Amino acid sequence: MSLLIGAAFVGVVFFTSLLSGVFGMAGGLVLLWFLLLVFPAASAMAVHGVIQLTANASRAWLSRRFIHWRVVALMATGVVGAAGLLLLFRYSPDAATVSILIGLMPILVWMPKRWFHLDASRASHAITCGLASGGLTIAAGVSGPLIDIFFVRSRMDRRQVVATKAMIQVVAHSIKILFYLGAALSLSGAEWGIVALAAPFALAGTQVGTRILHRLTDANFRAWTRWIVTAIGVFYLIQGITLLTN
Repeated sequence: MSLLIGAAFVGVVFFTSLLSGVFGMAGGLVLLWFLLLVFPAASAMAVHGVIQLTANASRAWLSRRFIHWRVVALMATGVVGAAGLLLLFRYSPDAATVSILIGLMPILVWMPKRWFHLDASRASHAITCGLASGGLTIAAGVSGPLIDIFFVRSRMDRRQVVATKAMIQVVAHSIKILFYLGAALSLSGAEWGIVALAAPFALAGTQVGTRILHRLTDANFRAWTRWIVTAIGVFYLIQGITLLTN
């Protein structure tokens, strides 16, 4: 990794952590796009997991009083199950598949709420959410829009949604790092040094984003999230189709 790319990486980490600090997602989508340009898909997943783990852990800590721990525990059970299934089928990612999976995700944020009868506070729904979102996190790197549909009918406000999602993402990204441990170990010490250097910027971005979050209304929070995720998704979908046809 050149010095210029390393500097760009640090800047992207700060911006994407800020974005996720405000909306609880979207930042991870942008970060993964950058990493897929720099690393092979499996290595990008590993690095993405480390950065997202750092950002989500700091966000969860800053908002820890809003976390619904029972929901997190139930979802974590599903995440472990998803990892086991992907290991069983020996899943291996490639940039085209990852891009298309992410590109299709914005469909979820536009579906009418009345279509869903899902509530993350119900045990069976929380485990299902963990299974589905955990599988998507490991297979495509991110799963924010999918997790959101399980909070549609919950009575959580924006702070509780962001805090609880951050904690389950800590679990999911930790397992993702283990899943791609072989790819992670293939990276050089210098490359991991840049990742370590970027970690404090992930924390700083999260702190700034959390401050902005508290100034948003619930209505603005949901509206902005929808449009930002859609724009990123369209970009990913075009990229995925381009990679498949080339």
